[in-house]
Amino acid sequence: MATFFFFLLSFLICFHLSSAEPFIGVNYGQVADNLPPPSATAKLLKSTSIEKVRLYGADPAIIKALANTEIGIVIGAANGDIPSLASDPNSAAQWINSNVLPFYPASKIILITVGNEVLTTNDPNLINQLLPAMQNMQNAINGASLGGKIKVSTVHSMAVLGQSDPPSSGLFSPSYQPALKGLLQFQKDNGSPFAINPYPFFAYQSDSRPETLAFCLFQPNAGRVDSGNGIKYMNMFDAQVDSVHSALSAMGFKDVEIMVAETGWPYSGDSNEVGPSIENAKAYNGNLIAHLKSMVGTPLMPGKSVDTYLFALYDEDLKPGPCSERAFGLYKPDLSMVYDVGISKSSQTPSTPSTPVTPQPKPTATGWCVPKAGISDAQLQSSLDYACGQGIDCSPIQPGGACFEPNTIASHAAYAMNLYYQSSAKNPWNCDFSQTATLTSQNPSYNNCIYPGGST
Repeated sequence: MATFFFFLLSFLICFHLSSAEPFIGVNYGQVADNLPPPSATAKLLKSTSIEKVRLYGADPAIIKALANTEIGIVIGAANGDIPSLASDPNSAAQWINSNVLPFYPASKIILITVGNEVLTTNDPNLINQLLPAMQNMQNAINGASLGGKIKVSTVHSMAVLGQSDPPSSGLFSPSYQPALKGLLQFQKDNGSPFAINPYPFFAYQSDSRPETLAFCLFQPNAGRVDSGNGIKYMNMFDAQVDSVHSALSAMGFKDVEIMVAETGWPYSGDSNEVGPSIENAKAYNGNLIAHLKSMVGTPLMPGKSVDTYLFALYDEDLKPGPCSERAFGLYKPDLSMVYDVGISKSSQTPSTPSTPVTPQPKPTATGWCVPKAGISDAQLQSSLDYACGQGIDCSPIQPGGACFEPNTIASHAAYAMNLYYQSSAKNPWNCDFSQTATLTSQNPSYNNCIYPGGST
């Protein structure tokens, strides 16, 4: 009997790990006049694997609609609220009384962001008031007996970095370091995350070579070696996040957790904008999600996924600026997908691989796509992220799946690369992965792990 319960417990743990992504969130902006009602949005979110939502304000209708969904909610105090929050502790208490207490704990508020990209406004008065505002907000939370349950942070632009390339050389701009020192000490003392907005899209706009696009979209590429430590980076997201980690370490705050408050890719843009397209947006967000789900982490922070909030749930049609600013949404106002990045629970249902339909004979073709010998884990991880981001069923290499063991990047990549090849037109270039894979007639299946394919 004890053995049975142990088995049941192990199964439930594995099922939870494979079906929930507590580190994947989404931004819910409201600079629009065509958004669906909050109740419809709450229903939509429950149909996805998204577990957290970030609001830029504290809209009571949305917070209330998310009650009893178990979806974590980030709410925000605006930059315009900072002076009063900083100067008057009662203002912070009133903010908590109005925006948190009527809804908590039914609505799972987990974080309050005070201001958005305040440091890069370069307004010295506002910057000086940010820390006192956060301290008063924290004191108000403590006063409501919610200390430790709801954290307080603020969100930064990547422009707070004065140096970011290579990642190991990451440093905050000297002009922002005095303010950051106080903020980071507060965050270390209170266990709140350092929230940052990395956008590989903007990096690509300033360097639009084809190899940079592949590097930004988590697609197979040659990688980039960090000249400071010799680590090879296979995607821009990891490089940007690790540059922030290096900057935190340089200031003595390497243990402050990093949170990606915004990242995304627009699916449309003006004719003079480089990079926006449905194909690129789907590749970036889909491959990013696959990368996060793999739990490989970044080279400097391995083995865990950084909490990441995709930008954005819906387009915001009233936003100023270039067309791309109004084209980041994953869903349309009618709740249909703009494109599928694999977050819908209905599209995630594990399916039993059916026997592949035998294609027309190709005398020279062989049956399985596998990694070449001597390929680095970094390159294999890039290929794994790419393959699983293309809509194939990677559940067999998730915890509890038939091909999860051995739990190595090489083994998981081999399964994913082959499944991608079998799901494609089976041309030789579908088994290339930047020259890291090859076709073989040797069946790589083992135990209960069956690799689809075979001689054709």
